[in-house]
Amino acid sequence: MAPRFNFLLHAFLYLALATTSFSLSPKFYDNLCPQALPAIKRVVEAALHREPRMGASLLRLHFHDCFVNGCDGSLLLDSTSAFETEKNAHGNFNSVRGFEVVDQIKAEVDRVCGRPVVSCADILAVAARDSVLALGGPTWKVRLGRRDSTIASRALADSVLPSASMDLPALISNFKNQGLNTRDLVALSGGHTIGLSQCVIFRNRIYNATNIDPAFAKERRATCPRTGGNTNLAPFDPTPARFDTAYFKNLVKERGLLTSDQALFSGGSTDKFVETYSKNPNAFWADFGKSMIKMGNIKPLTGNQGQILMASPTNFLLHAFLWLALAATAFSLSPNFYHNVCPQALPAIKRVVEAAVHKERRMGASLLRLHFHDCFVNGCDGSLLLDSTSSFETEKNARGNLNSVRGFEVVDQIKAEVDRVCGRPVVSCADILAAAARDSVVALGGPTWKVRLGRRDSTTASRTLADSVLPSASMDLPALINNFKNQGLNKRDLVALSGGHTIGLSQCAIFRNRIYNATNIDPVFAKELRATCPRTGGNTNLAPFDPTPARFDTAYFKNLVKERGLLTSDQALFSGGSTDKLVETYSKNPDVFWVDFGKSMIRMGNIKPLTGKQGQIRVNSTLINPSYALLLMGMAPRFNFLLHAFLCLALATTSFSLSPKFYDNLCPQALPTIKRIVEAAVHREPRMGASLLRLHFHDCFVNGCDGSLLLDSTSAFETEKNARGNFNSVRGFEVVDQIKAEVDRVCGRPVVSCADILAVAARDSVLALGGPTWKVRLGRRDSTTASRALADSVLPSASMDLPALISNFKNQGLNTRDLVALSGGHTIGLSQCVIFRNRIYNATNIDPAFAKKRRATCPRTGGNTNLSPFDPTPARFDTAYFKNLVKERGLLTSDQALFSGGLTDKLVETYSKNPNTFWVDFGKSMIKMGNIKPLTGNQGQIRVNCRKVN
Repeated sequence: MAPRFNFLLHAFLYLALATTSFSLSPKFYDNLCPQALPAIKRVVEAALHREPRMGASLLRLHFHDCFVNGCDGSLLLDSTSAFETEKNAHGNFNSVRGFEVVDQIKAEVDRVCGRPVVSCADILAVAARDSVLALGGPTWKVRLGRRDSTIASRALADSVLPSASMDLPALISNFKNQGLNTRDLVALSGGHTIGLSQCVIFRNRIYNATNIDPAFAKERRATCPRTGGNTNLAPFDPTPARFDTAYFKNLVKERGLLTSDQALFSGGSTDKFVETYSKNPNAFWADFGKSMIKMGNIKPLTGNQGQILMASPTNFLLHAFLWLALAATAFSLSPNFYHNVCPQALPAIKRVVEAAVHKERRMGASLLRLHFHDCFVNGCDGSLLLDSTSSFETEKNARGNLNSVRGFEVVDQIKAEVDRVCGRPVVSCADILAAAARDSVVALGGPTWKVRLGRRDSTTASRTLADSVLPSASMDLPALINNFKNQGLNKRDLVALSGGHTIGLSQCAIFRNRIYNATNIDPVFAKELRATCPRTGGNTNLAPFDPTPARFDTAYFKNLVKERGLLTSDQALFSGGSTDKLVETYSKNPDVFWVDFGKSMIRMGNIKPLTGKQGQIRVNSTLINPSYALLLMGMAPRFNFLLHAFLCLALATTSFSLSPKFYDNLCPQALPTIKRIVEAAVHREPRMGASLLRLHFHDCFVNGCDGSLLLDSTSAFETEKNARGNFNSVRGFEVVDQIKAEVDRVCGRPVVSCADILAVAARDSVLALGGPTWKVRLGRRDSTTASRALADSVLPSASMDLPALISNFKNQGLNTRDLVALSGGHTIGLSQCVIFRNRIYNATNIDPAFAKKRRATCPRTGGNTNLSPFDPTPARFDTAYFKNLVKERGLLTSDQALFSGGLTDKLVETYSKNPNTFWVDFGKSMIKMGNIKPLTGNQGQIRVNCRKVN
């Protein structure tokens, strides 16, 4: 025990150092993100190259930030309902500037560091130093490690910022209140050797002061009249783009631009400093650097203060200890694992599970089965959820899983909701499966048990292993006993866990052999099942395991006693073998079954879990986390704890689920800008609305809504624009480019992804053509690759019949209602002759008059690009499309397939008669489609050019 205790104590001390208030250090980012300071310098130098005045502006931002409650980045905050921005204070309003450069720096630093690790307050401090250096001035070692304020105060800014009209006693007092002396006052005022001031600031001095050189006053009056010209600019000294001592030489000549400037040389205690600095640049440079360091140390937020705060201050160290223990120690699972880490986690899982089961009772059995099939393949590690990669094939393709396991979309919903309520990815996918299994059983009237938690997620999967270890429906009792024994489970566990088949359904292909060939089966039962499961065909037809498939009871065991087990492996439990007695017990005593089921679920949930620093907490249940999280484990031991702790803190401040409010604070002008350009484009060409809607659709169907459709071909991949469903067909890319350019301009940097632009532009296009609106969920990031091959295989084609369409949409997690609603997007826009030619010449389910009319613009040969509308009102989002279908006037085969005597007919009729129902469903389905595998958090990138990877 001693070594483990020592280890945890050391770990705790490391994290305490990382999260407790402490002195700033020039080396703060040396190991945390060594690229940070070079990135800041690079952006600052570029900004000054464009506009030298920006150097003074960035220096002033740091000064005006530090003087208001310390160097905490509060000046950068915009107004909220809780406070008014400090930008509106008297000393700042229409005066402080350079915020767009700070935004550019922030975006670049977060990019090179791979996550938000550098505070805005530190950016201001470093940018101030780099600005001075870029203009020929001195350098100094900026002390770093500040955190950002979560509040601002205009009232405080009004009272503490020094004003241009202050005399020397007022200035000395003002600086003294900040812990700065008279030497600091003069040295820092020397920052006025660069930059310009507005006429309104210095007008009173040049017209009314007596301690001013008359020739200087006359020069300044030429650009600053008594009235008007308030924003006209004048330099503080003759070399406003060079950091030198001309400012002090000016003061000695009574040429100080502001009253507060000249006050430093007015027969007072600061005259000697001014004279010294005017003659000795080295002395000024040395003192300026020292005073900047001193000013930068005014009440900084550090450690657990400011925006890196986890939970409440009183619980912070407890959270920190839990995080580090999680990262560095292997331990047993516990029902209390999330009690302090995220007490809202389990209620959130329960809430989503109950909603899913209420919507579809069968889902309870599906979620229970996911946990079972996950645990049997190398332990309960969430490996079943992973999609295929170049390194491994997904376990979803194993024989026992393919076209069988389901419920993944509910797991994704749970993951998104849990990460939202916890504020960061803290609950593993493996734990979600375990908790969801329990909650599913409870939701269907079954027992509860204390799920033991603390698993971490696998970074790999194995279809081969899944093929070999998952129990099959054809196993006899010895094979089942051996299979469970290999997992550390006994015969009681085998029978109890098999009792999970008291809920749910099975496919005909799984039980066909038994109902036609078994001898230990009730003949009446077999005959009943053959009605829904013929000898050939109907493989996916479903039958319940017992008569009450939506209720967790003992009917399953009663069935076995009557030789009514659905699967061979079910009936094997009551076939004259060693498990018969237990089956009989459970069939008669529900309480015994419930108790044993809970105990066996706990035992199964404890099969080889990953804990401590093993595995990872996945951000997306289907994907392994980005590599930077894994790289931390390979860092030098001395920094490993600190870096891992910081990663946890960084993740704690990030939410990965999409939200309609994602850009509310990040760039509130973004959505109005998109809307403005879309409306203008649709006004010029109404057809563009349909084109923009289609771009979003065709993007989402190919590996999710990630902007991959916009990428041009590279040496690494061929563009999706060349896919069969896109080539010479998808359009509107130039409008997307216009939107991207304008949004980046108003936001001051690339902050809105191309994928989000497509989602918003689709909504705004529909709205511009008279259709409904909906709250677009945002926060997607852009793909760094594209796949023409995938686009060729997954995009629905115009020739598809109804079963093919239903299957196609199902593969995207969309149901038949989504299929019909989204197809209703064809109520706007046009199609090319080459797409619908076959239907108008060869189809039998087409109105003859309609076919004849279309043939007039689409001959049998030639005219491939001739256009025809989908319905009579192609520039109005209405229900004419559905009315057309009822009249057999669907333009495409895939359109008319929706009204062809199949299960979607009723919905088409409903939409044709009730626009409100269509509008509501269309919005819901667009939201659902927009949530197909988005890249979030640190996945992907925010492209600068939608056509190219950064």
